[in-house]
Amino acid sequence: MISCRPVAIQASLQNKSKQTARIVIVGSGASGIAAATRLLEHGFTHVSILEAENRIGGRINTIPYADNVIDLGAQWCHGEVGNVVYERVKDLDIVTKPGDLTNTFRFLRSNKQIVPEAMANVLRTAAGNSIPDGPNAYDGSMGEYLTQQYWQEVAKIPDVDRDIAEEMFECFKRGECGTEGSDTLFELSGRSHLEFVECKGELLIHWRDKGYITFLRLLMQAKENDPQDLGVLNGKVQLNKRVTRINWTDGQALPCRNAEVITADHVICTVSLGVLKKEHRSLFAPVLPVSKVRAINGLSLGTVNKLFLEFAVQPLPQNWPGIDFLWMEQDLKELRCSKRFWVESISAVHRFEDQPRMLEGWIVGEHARYMETLQDAEMLEGLMWMLRKFLPFDVPQPLNFLRTQWHSNPNFRGSYSFRSIHTDDLRTGPWQLEAPLFDVDDKPRLLFAGEASSRTHYSTVHGATETGWREADRLNLYYS
Repeated sequence: MISCRPVAIQASLQNKSKQTARIVIVGSGASGIAAATRLLEHGFTHVSILEAENRIGGRINTIPYADNVIDLGAQWCHGEVGNVVYERVKDLDIVTKPGDLTNTFRFLRSNKQIVPEAMANVLRTAAGNSIPDGPNAYDGSMGEYLTQQYWQEVAKIPDVDRDIAEEMFECFKRGECGTEGSDTLFELSGRSHLEFVECKGELLIHWRDKGYITFLRLLMQAKENDPQDLGVLNGKVQLNKRVTRINWTDGQALPCRNAEVITADHVICTVSLGVLKKEHRSLFAPVLPVSKVRAINGLSLGTVNKLFLEFAVQPLPQNWPGIDFLWMEQDLKELRCSKRFWVESISAVHRFEDQPRMLEGWIVGEHARYMETLQDAEMLEGLMWMLRKFLPFDVPQPLNFLRTQWHSNPNFRGSYSFRSIHTDDLRTGPWQLEAPLFDVDDKPRLLFAGEASSRTHYSTVHGATETGWREADRLNLYYS
């Protein structure tokens, strides 16, 4: 197994063409697969992918589990209009539109009380009305804006229970952190709603029985019943190949312990923002320009992890699609002084399509990173303690338990990107991350793709796909 692989970009592009130019793509996530397949469509022949993991997909990771498959990373296709993923699959009968089931979750307090449906709907509406959707930016954090707006909305509600309203707001903020990827909403930029463009239509489109990897296999034109087949990328993807150095100007590679060097005319770097933050000083030679480093430092990457519980039979009542957790003040104080403090950041637990015996939970932020340090047994004990504290009926022990660990994986170091107030302070954004680097002859040598480099669809698979196509099209234009 080769664990380190420096890449040297050839010094001269003289007399190069689509048939002779050598292009190396670092990473086989959605952006890497999209770039590679698009390049082949454009007529490039020397295209290869170096992947650090032992599988393709990046933050798409579909595995068999329980009665079907589960997606450890990207799970839903978010939206229809303007979504390149949905456009590719909408007529293939491989996705389902279950509707926004989150609006029918039960709200449970930590004393097992179920919040009456009428009150839950009123407060849910107040929270939804607090989210900005207009053309104006807020000069501050999203947390500050939402807090102000929410309590203005609550003030309009007659005879509201202020304790439940407070508990609902804390629950709502945890859910929004999961959507955005931030630790708290007070680090999320008040301008983020102006940059991200939500695709209209269903936002939780489900992949049925084959998972999100289906989309990548469609891009590769892989054989449907052969999981090992990579279609047009057969022979072009090398797994377990971790790049440790990219020399992007003079074509000289630094020594590596296995003495292996890959030479290329162009490199498309698709590694996650988390990897760039941790390794950009050592990964690139020479060091990246100030503007590129500013973007890497200014953009943020959060941690959102999943919890999967497989039971002998479904423990939730038939008419309960999911649960939101409302911590009462005294219970929350006691929790924060206990060894199970981290369960506070579990935002919801719910059923999901085509897995009748399972529950899926979500944990976000600092506690999600801490959770990754725990043993499975301790993690499961805390989760089951929480479920039994909230649910007004017995919850059996699950048959199996699985959790994700996106932050501690050195090939990702997080889940997906967001725009923070630090991004605003540095006056940076994806436009600086996506900018290619040129040599002295103004030839594109080092290009960047990945969801964090998307100006309007960051944090999504369709955004990542668009960036891969963007960089492939950039090289096609150069050689046209």
